[in-house]
Amino acid sequence: MSENRGTDTGAPFPYDAVAGSAAPAAPDVLAEPDARAVPAAPAGPAPVVPPVGARLDLPEAGVWQRVSPKYVMVEIVGSVIFLVIVCVVAGGLWLLLEQSWAAIVGGIIALVTLVSLAFEPRRVRSIGYQLRADDLLFRRGIMFQRFVAVPYGRMQLVDITRGPVARWLGLADLKFVTAAATSGVSIPGLAEDDADALRDRLVELAESRRAGL
Repeated sequence: MSENRGTDTGAPFPYDAVAGSAAPAAPDVLAEPDARAVPAAPAGPAPVVPPVGARLDLPEAGVWQRVSPKYVMVEIVGSVIFLVIVCVVAGGLWLLLEQSWAAIVGGIIALVTLVSLAFEPRRVRSIGYQLRADDLLFRRGIMFQRFVAVPYGRMQLVDITRGPVARWLGLADLKFVTAAATSGVSIPGLAEDDADALRDRLVELAESRRAGL
């Protein structure tokens, strides 16, 4: 009986015990190459959030046209008339009908009106407008600001109104209405000459936009 002296390579020899033959060796699994991390894109600057209470201002806005300083007198006269009416009504209910609640309500309204009078100059200075390429931009308000952009092509009516006090001071209000009735804007406290010139300019721009020029 001869011995088979083979060279031992040290590697395991797969053997099928049932069939008595060598089983095919499993194919080698190629290791996947290491994935390289893709460098992240540099982050842009964080958006700047204005602090609470900061004044809103449009970056594309140009020079604001302000109303006449004499409009402060119109607002003060209107507030004083309202205050006198409230005091007369509250005093009549309190003295004649003995309604004590009327005096309390009248006092609160009078106090609020007097406080608002102190802010009238600042409120008037916050009113402004400017003519841009395609629309008129209007703003007003101190704490609660309002910005309205009215396209020239949507203007349907441009009107000038003058109250008794404003007429005495040589002022006028310019009001224009668009296709949507809720989007009407009124620019108060304009000098009469400025109001007439602005009305003619807006009518000219509105007609040119509707004509497609």
